[in-house]
Amino acid sequence: MTTEAAQEKTGLGNYFVANYPPFSSWKPSYLPDARAVLDGPPAADTPLGLYLHIPFCRKRCKFCYFRVYTDKNAREVETYIDALVKEVELYSKKPIVGGRRLKYVYFGGGTPSYLSASQLRAMMDRLKAALPWEGAEEVTFECEPGTLQQHKLEALRELGVTRLSLGVENFDPKILEYNGRAHLEDEIHRAYGWARDLHFDQINIDLIAGMVGETWDNWKQCVVKTLALSPDSVTIYQMELPFNTIFSQQLKVIGQDAPFPGGGVADWPTKRAWVQYAFDEMGKAGYQVSSAYTLVKDKARCKFVYRDSLWHGADMFGTGVASFGHANGVHIQNVDSWEQYVALLDKGELPLGRALPVQDRELLIREMILQLKTGRLEAEYFRRKFGEDILEDFADGFGQLEADGFLTRRPDGVELTRDGLLQIDRQLPAFFEPQFRNTRYT
Repeated sequence: MTTEAAQEKTGLGNYFVANYPPFSSWKPSYLPDARAVLDGPPAADTPLGLYLHIPFCRKRCKFCYFRVYTDKNAREVETYIDALVKEVELYSKKPIVGGRRLKYVYFGGGTPSYLSASQLRAMMDRLKAALPWEGAEEVTFECEPGTLQQHKLEALRELGVTRLSLGVENFDPKILEYNGRAHLEDEIHRAYGWARDLHFDQINIDLIAGMVGETWDNWKQCVVKTLALSPDSVTIYQMELPFNTIFSQQLKVIGQDAPFPGGGVADWPTKRAWVQYAFDEMGKAGYQVSSAYTLVKDKARCKFVYRDSLWHGADMFGTGVASFGHANGVHIQNVDSWEQYVALLDKGELPLGRALPVQDRELLIREMILQLKTGRLEAEYFRRKFGEDILEDFADGFGQLEADGFLTRRPDGVELTRDGLLQIDRQLPAFFEPQFRNTRYT
């Protein structure tokens, strides 16, 4: 097997690039830098967002690498909610806020919809009292279809959620069950119907190409059923196997010889072909490509403020156990254990775990590689914000991607080809600084 062929198997490790520099370079020794920026003023004209991690799930998906818990009782859930609210209250008093209103709010998980309607109302009322989000351009809430009831969705609508994201992933009950998903297909349709009747501003559906047991026939059915629902946006991820998932613990490499239904996780060319098929079919139905993972019905109406703000350098308070954030040039992550998280907040301290002060060059690279995921870069944006000519400074990287057929260079920027967009994450290290190119991502 050649090296190139080996790379096309779905092996262990992170494929998806969400930040820069890599998380493995973030250290507890940099926490004084984090505390210093939180106690200082914000940079001019920098938006502020809030991420809230709700780490509870009915079951742990076998491909999940997030900090989640499936064994917490009602009292422990309340303990966590109290800690989360305390954390937001502490941030609200920091000088870094600088009078800014929240541009966006994102409830992620885990499973935010695991909480009851009464818990959600009580938690959100307290959160809004600390950092109000009336007037925020977007409030996103992730949901697992099987945890939704009509009255819970009514509560979310009343509480100001504008973008509902349903973690569908697949429609086949056998594939859902084997991969550790807790919901069933009829729950998808029931929850979606309730949400549509309540007229949320935007409903997104998540799919995953390449779940264990996935086949071409099943994938085509997933696309057909998604189009029948006609959501405002569709997000499609390609299955990966970070080191700390259940599947990754079972096998070092999952390929065609894996003892799993349907032959295991598809290789990367197959997953890219499935995403290409979905993009083509949804394009015929009028959807537009918004990023390497997302299609929307109407780009003018269907925004993703959380994503676009982060990819353009916004500040964000990352709250909840193990959450990531960014403040005025410093990356910050919370402690990653329940006990530490709760204990620090009980003492009235922010639960900071590690950080990394980021230099101007690294901030430029971070924005550039993240914005490449939209399929295009505008050179003028970087000249205006950073005073740099990315077409000249990164000519070697762009030249290599152009030679491989992944992008086209223009006088005013670059544009990815469809093939380049489908595998952009594995091309991004070409723009990393040398010291980060061969390091572990997390």
